[in-house]
Amino acid sequence: MPLIVEEADPGAPGAAALLRMSHELMESLFPPEENHFLDIEALRAPHMRFFAARQGADVVGTIALAIRDGWGEVKSMFVADLARGTGAADALLRQVEDRAREEGLEVLRLETGDALRAARTFYARHGFREREPFGEYTANASSIFMEKSLET
Repeated sequence: MPLIVEEADPGAPGAAALLRMSHELMESLFPPEENHFLDIEALRAPHMRFFAARQGADVVGTIALAIRDGWGEVKSMFVADLARGTGAADALLRQVEDRAREEGLEVLRLETGDALRAARTFYARHGFREREPFGEYTANASSIFMEKSLET
């Protein structure tokens, strides 16, 4: 069954279920003050672009792009266990990178957790490098900040 990545409503049942799973995981791993996930309403804001990956009727992954002043932030990246290793994460990130370029953004940034080793490895494989905190983030015990230039 082909994987399809498309712009979506974060409140749609499949996407919302994955977002809840992601939030529960983050809450189990990190203290509340070090969790930076966005709720569904925040993901619907005008400066947000939200995407879902699906196989057939099943939503298997989510990702969002927050449009900032000259740069974009990757948010809400999550892939269901059953879709890990299938290329869903690669397709989601590629969609965000393509949209960021369409929006004229030069850099993508993200915050992830130190306990999320697979995520950090994934982002590094896609050209993200560690950096200092950015935007409204401050350094804390569990956040890792990363950045990738989109210039070609």
